[in-house]
Amino acid sequence: MKDLFKIANKKFKSRLIVGTGKYKSFSECAKAIKYSGAEIVTVAVRRVNIIDKKKPLLMDYINPKKITYLPNTAGCFTSEDALRTLRLAREIGGWKLVKLEVLGDKKNLFPDMIETLRSTEILSKEGFKVMVYCSDDPLMAKRLEDAGAVAIMPLAAPIGSGLGIQNYTNIKIIRKQTKLPVIIDAGIGQASDAVIAMELGCDGVLINTAIAKAKKPFEMAQAMKFAVISGRKSFISGRISKTLYGSASTTNRGII
Repeated sequence: MKDLFKIANKKFKSRLIVGTGKYKSFSECAKAIKYSGAEIVTVAVRRVNIIDKKKPLLMDYINPKKITYLPNTAGCFTSEDALRTLRLAREIGGWKLVKLEVLGDKKNLFPDMIETLRSTEILSKEGFKVMVYCSDDPLMAKRLEDAGAVAIMPLAAPIGSGLGIQNYTNIKIIRKQTKLPVIIDAGIGQASDAVIAMELGCDGVLINTAIAKAKKPFEMAQAMKFAVISGRKSFISGRISKTLYGSASTTNRGII
């Protein structure tokens, strides 16, 4: 069966997106990505080394011809910073498929949805294909779609918290009201969280901290790979209806 992951007319086999931050080294990051089977990796443009030739380069470890780089605006707290960062990414590498996040505070790292919406509108008009990190508010998610986003990326919980999905209902509403890919971004802590995200009907999951900071990151990367696959298969298989009472696996017909 071909169940491809489609974003802005690009097709991928893996529905797991992996971040490149918080690893001990680029080599560890590259190995974890290999174990995860991910075909898309996020790259914080403001934190990547592109000048100092004495320091290692991410591209030396992760081949952008084999893995799709998704430049993001991690660390941006204003629309102006986010716009400048992604315009720079376009000039450096020609990237138009990007991940937008405009944070509202430094403690909880929640998205500033006013600034995020404004940035989405501007970037879409400039020809960017914008995947947007956002709150789990269905109304704002719909506005982002109307503003030209190519993917909606609601948080499960605060970035790096590992709390898992906190609001199942809102995620279900966001999934139901849009034809865009819905990707859970931030807050995943363990494989079961990824399974739940996929069983809710999400199209993909973005994970960084849960893999990079695991005691055994390579094993966790592989666990997340299988969790996303399992959750997706469970969702498309169609679960049984919930009932209050038991139902025997066999009928009464032919009982001796």
